[in-house]
Amino acid sequence: MVKEIERYNIPIVHMATITTISESVGANRIVPTVAIPHPVGNPALKPEDEKLMRKAMVKRAVDALATEISEATHFD
Repeated sequence: MVKEIERYNIPIVHMATITTISESVGANRIVPTVAIPHPVGNPALKPEDEKLMRKAMVKRAVDALATEISEATHFD
Protein backbone atom coordinates (compact mmCIF):
# COMPACT_ATOMS: atom_id res chain seq x y z
CA MET A 1 0.00 0.00 0.00
CA VAL A 2 2.83 2.40 0.88
CA LYS A 3 4.49 2.04 -2.52
CA GLU A 4 1.20 2.49 -4.35
CA ILE A 5 0.44 5.76 -2.57
CA GLU A 6 3.96 7.09 -3.12
CA ARG A 7 3.67 6.18 -6.81
CA TYR A 8 1.29 9.16 -7.03
CA ASN A 9 3.91 11.43 -5.38
CA ILE A 10 2.12 11.48 -2.04
CA PRO A 11 4.70 11.11 0.75
CA ILE A 12 3.94 8.45 3.34
CA VAL A 13 5.44 7.77 6.76
CA HIS A 14 5.38 4.18 7.91
CA MET A 15 5.35 4.00 11.71
CA ALA A 16 6.26 0.49 12.82
CA THR A 17 7.82 -1.45 15.66
CA ILE A 18 9.59 -3.88 13.34
CA THR A 19 11.30 -1.57 10.88
CA THR A 20 12.63 -4.42 8.75
CA ILE A 21 9.04 -5.06 7.70
CA SER A 22 8.73 -1.40 6.72
CA GLU A 23 11.81 -1.77 4.57
CA SER A 24 10.57 -5.00 2.99
CA VAL A 25 7.27 -3.38 1.90
CA GLY A 26 9.17 -0.49 0.34
CA ALA A 27 8.52 2.29 2.84
CA ASN A 28 10.79 5.27 2.29
CA ARG A 29 10.14 7.24 5.49
CA ILE A 30 10.23 5.00 8.54
CA VAL A 31 9.54 6.08 12.12
CA PRO A 32 10.30 3.37 14.69
CA THR A 33 7.62 2.91 17.35
CA VAL A 34 7.64 1.62 20.94
CA ALA A 35 6.41 -1.98 21.09
CA ILE A 36 4.14 -4.39 19.24
CA PRO A 37 1.21 -4.27 21.69
CA HIS A 38 1.54 -0.46 22.10
CA PRO A 39 3.20 0.97 18.97
CA VAL A 40 2.61 4.64 19.81
CA GLY A 41 2.18 4.41 23.55
CA ASN A 42 3.63 3.12 26.77
CA PRO A 43 1.07 2.26 29.47
CA ALA A 44 3.86 2.09 32.06
CA LEU A 45 4.28 5.88 31.83
CA LYS A 46 2.21 8.43 33.68
CA PRO A 47 -0.54 9.77 31.38
CA GLU A 48 1.10 13.18 30.98
CA ASP A 49 4.47 11.59 30.11
CA GLU A 50 2.83 9.24 27.63
CA LYS A 51 1.11 12.19 25.97
CA LEU A 52 4.47 13.95 25.57
CA MET A 53 6.00 10.80 24.09
CA ARG A 54 3.14 10.42 21.62
CA LYS A 55 3.33 14.07 20.65
CA ALA A 56 7.07 13.75 19.99
CA MET A 57 6.49 10.65 17.85
CA VAL A 58 3.82 12.36 15.75
CA LYS A 59 6.08 15.40 15.34
CA ARG A 60 8.85 13.09 14.11
CA ALA A 61 6.42 11.63 11.56
CA VAL A 62 5.29 15.06 10.35
CA ASP A 63 8.91 16.20 10.07
CA ALA A 64 9.63 13.05 8.04
CA LEU A 65 6.84 13.99 5.64
CA ALA A 66 8.46 17.37 5.08
CA THR A 67 11.94 15.93 4.53
CA GLU A 68 13.21 15.38 1.00
CA ILE A 69 14.78 11.92 0.73
CA SER A 70 16.37 9.83 -2.02
CA GLU A 71 16.38 6.42 -0.31
CA ALA A 72 14.70 4.63 2.59
CA THR A 73 15.36 6.67 5.73
CA HIS A 74 14.78 5.96 9.42
CA PHE A 75 13.70 8.93 11.51
CA ASP A 76 14.77 7.94 15.04
